[in-house]
Amino acid sequence: MPEVFLHPGDYHFGGPDTRVHTVLGSCVSITLWHPELRVGGMCHYMLPIRREAGPPDARYADGAICRFLHDVRHHHTTPQQYEVKMFGGGEQFPHLRVPAPLDVAGNNIQAGISLLEKYGFRLSVRDLGGTGARRLIFDIATGAVWMRALEPIARNGTRA
Repeated sequence: MPEVFLHPGDYHFGGPDTRVHTVLGSCVSITLWHPELRVGGMCHYMLPIRREAGPPDARYADGAICRFLHDVRHHHTTPQQYEVKMFGGGEQFPHLRVPAPLDVAGNNIQAGISLLEKYGFRLSVRDLGGTGARRLIFDIATGAVWMRALEPIARNGTRA
């Protein structure tokens, strides 16, 4: 089975013959999976919003969602038909006091949730916030996502 590893800013959408892997810190990954077509994708975005004009850039939450929307339309489907899961946004330096505008992890989480809601995606699983890193494996054949904390994650109530 082909394996795809996403680095920060990467994006992959494909068929059931692929597993997608990534490791997250303050970054966020969103997975989309269509249970009937067995297609899906995963992004690994680093920042909430791109400030300059240009083509969709998956390094940013808004660019990653734009890429998802393109692939959803390409497969003649709608956002509501997908199982959506969201992971990451862990603080990497919890001992530092960071002002809210500079809270990359928190801003990444909020941007992703807001954009998913805006475009009609329904979030079914989330594991967000806390501290430390997470490793993810997304199996497009089944829609399963395996997550392992690479360090203890003290969650702050954003997990559902």
